[in-house]
Amino acid sequence: MKWSLPGAAALLLTASFAHSADLYQPAEPMPFMDAPEITVQEASGWYLRGDVGYSFNKMRGAKYYQGSNELLNDFDTASLKDSFLIGGGVGYQINSYLRTDVTFDYLTSADFRGSTSGVCGDGVGNPFVACSSTDKSYMHAYSLMANAYVDLGTYGYVTPYVGAGIGGTYVKWGKLKNRICDDPYQPGGCYGGDHDGEKSWRFTYALMAGATVDITCALKADVGYRFRHVAGGDMFGYLDRGGPGYDKGFYSHEARVGARYVFGGCDTPVAYEPAPEPIVYK
Repeated sequence: MKWSLPGAAALLLTASFAHSADLYQPAEPMPFMDAPEITVQEASGWYLRGDVGYSFNKMRGAKYYQGSNELLNDFDTASLKDSFLIGGGVGYQINSYLRTDVTFDYLTSADFRGSTSGVCGDGVGNPFVACSSTDKSYMHAYSLMANAYVDLGTYGYVTPYVGAGIGGTYVKWGKLKNRICDDPYQPGGCYGGDHDGEKSWRFTYALMAGATVDITCALKADVGYRFRHVAGGDMFGYLDRGGPGYDKGFYSHEARVGARYVFGGCDTPVAYEPAPEPIVYK
């Protein structure tokens, strides 16, 4: 049998295509992977807190009645020393950005130093002359405050915040020791008297800023600053034609450090559940 060259080439090409078709197997479709569902967990729950700190106190001044209840004078000088503070409270984390608490703080004893000037003598046998007095006392205070805070997002383990509070402060003054030492008609030296201290509740507001640091899932450290303003009120009583006296209030710059324990803080679920591995049958 004779084969022409074109016919042989056609037969060879047909056989090659048939062999390639036998070798080709269509790829199995890839199994469909469900994307994990991410669940945002809103942090919420009750917490307890405790704080200690140091208060830089600034008195706004003081005034008193001199000689009669018609002559109201300001102290020439009036200053309040710094003091420590300790406090605690209970609060609620509403969501990841907002929390509130009620706190009770004790401000330790802060010394008061002041001075006044006036006249000594009776205007008859002893002519009036200028004289001055030095005054010493102390006060301590208890504050009950309702506060609200805005957490500004968490960066690693740190959450900065700002806040504000409003409430009342119970201020208790000790005896005011009044001493006059430059009266020429008292050759025996200094003299004076002790005015009984007064106590009263005062309106108070505060502004806060700071940061919390996650120590564990339930325990957080808190480092912050608080500005607190306490309104004025009664300071000391009447004695020997002097008084009563009133302070004009004070404000404090407080450096604070503390901790918060969050109930249920370790019960937060994982952020997402990964899809199970697909089963491939061969």
